[in-house]
Amino acid sequence: MTRFEAPKEWGRVPLHEVAEVRTGVAKGKTGLKNSVELPYLRVANVQDGHINLSEVKRISVERAQVERYSLRTGDILMTEGGDFDKLGRGDVWQGQISPCLHQNHVFAVRPQADRVDPFYLSALAASQYGRSYFLGCAKRSTNLASINSSQLKAFPVLLPPLQEQCRIARILATWDQAIATTERLLSNSRKQRLALLAATLRAAPATGDVTVKSNNGGFPLSVQPGIPKLQAAPSGWRRACLCDHLKEVQRPVSVNADDAYTLVTVKRSRGGVQQRAVLRGSEIKTPSQFSVLAGDFLISKRQIVHGACGIVPPELDGALISNEYAVINTDGGIDLDFLRYLSESRYFQQTCFHSSIGVHVEKMIFNTKRWLAWPFNIPPLLQQKRIVNILDKATREVELIEGQLAAQRKEKLALMAQLLTGKRRVCLTDTATKTAA
Repeated sequence: MTRFEAPKEWGRVPLHEVAEVRTGVAKGKTGLKNSVELPYLRVANVQDGHINLSEVKRISVERAQVERYSLRTGDILMTEGGDFDKLGRGDVWQGQISPCLHQNHVFAVRPQADRVDPFYLSALAASQYGRSYFLGCAKRSTNLASINSSQLKAFPVLLPPLQEQCRIARILATWDQAIATTERLLSNSRKQRLALLAATLRAAPATGDVTVKSNNGGFPLSVQPGIPKLQAAPSGWRRACLCDHLKEVQRPVSVNADDAYTLVTVKRSRGGVQQRAVLRGSEIKTPSQFSVLAGDFLISKRQIVHGACGIVPPELDGALISNEYAVINTDGGIDLDFLRYLSESRYFQQTCFHSSIGVHVEKMIFNTKRWLAWPFNIPPLLQQKRIVNILDKATREVELIEGQLAAQRKEKLALMAQLLTGKRRVCLTDTATKTAA
C-alpha cells in the first residue's frame, strides 16, 4: 500500500479502534426451538457498493441471537470476497428492513458515532486508497479475491476531524445523486431506443430487460428456445431470403513477414468491430488471412451466438481477419447499416443460433450458407435508410449519456482520491460546503 503524509490534523488508526467489525450468522437450521424466521442479507444483496433488496431471503435463528446479528442504521456492509475492482466497496445500512440479519460472508462494520462518519468510512474503503490496501492483503482465487475479519480490522483508517468527515461525505453524496440521475436518464434512453427498435423493425429486440431473470434453457440470453418464427410481412414489406441480396466474400492476403498488419475482432452483444492488435507478419499465427473493407458486415463464426457482429468502421479499412469470421456484402437490396440494426432483433439472433453447429454453446461454429437461406421481412430500400437514420439518432443519444456518465464517475473518483487523502481540503464553514485547492 502506497504511503504518504496525511495532513497533521488527521490521524491514521486501525479500523478496530474506531469501529466494530461484526460477522454474520451462518445458514440457519430447521427445527430450532425458540426460533424466529427473519430476513437476512447475503453476498448477492451487497454488490458493487450498493444494497439490493429485490430478493431478500429469510433465515431461522434462535431468538437469543437476533440482537447479536441484527443490523443497525449506520452499519457499513461489506462482503468478504469479490472481484479485484470491487473489493472493499460497501454501502451504509439505513434501516430499510427492521429487524434484518446478515450472512456470515457479509461483514457489518459499526463505526463509533463520535469518531467516524459511516458515509465517510464507506467512501474511504471504496476509494483507491482502500482498494489498494484490500487487494494487497487479499487471498486470490482465479479472478476473485477475499479478505478475512482480521485483515479488515487492520485497515488503516485516515481520520480527519469528524466535522471534516461529514463535509467530505456530503460532497461525495452530491456527486452520487448526480450520477444516479444520469443513470436513470441512461436507463430511460436505452428503453426508449429498444422500443423504437421494435417499432421500426417490426420485431422484438434480442435483449430485453436484463434485470428480469428467466430460465432460458441454457441458451444465451438473447436467444429463445425453439425454431425461429417469422411474423407476417408488414404492409409494403416483402419476405425474402437473405441470399437473395447478401453473399459472403473473401479477399485472401499474402502476409509478408516483415510488414505490420492491423488485426480486428468483433465484440459480443453487437459491440462492434474493433482493433485487436498490430502485428508483424511473422507474429501472425494463423496462416490464412483476409482483408476487410470499411462498410463490410462481419460475423464472428464462434461468437455470433452471443451477438458478435458489426460494421467495419472507416479507420479499420484494409485490416485483416482469419477464416474465423464471415464477411457479408450486399447487392444493394439490403442496406448493411439496416442489417446492423436488424441484428439486434430476436429473430436475427435466433437464426444465427440455429445456423450454428456444435454440442455446446461455447463451441458452436456458424454456417454462413445455412444462415443466408433464412427468410426475413425486408422493407423497401428507402424505408431501410429512414429506419437507419431514426435509430442512428437514438443510438447517438444513448452514447452521449454513456459518455456523460463515464465522465461523472471519473471526476468523482479523482475527487475522492484528493478529498479522502487530504490532498484537497474542505472549507469547514457553516454557510456552505466548498472544496479548496
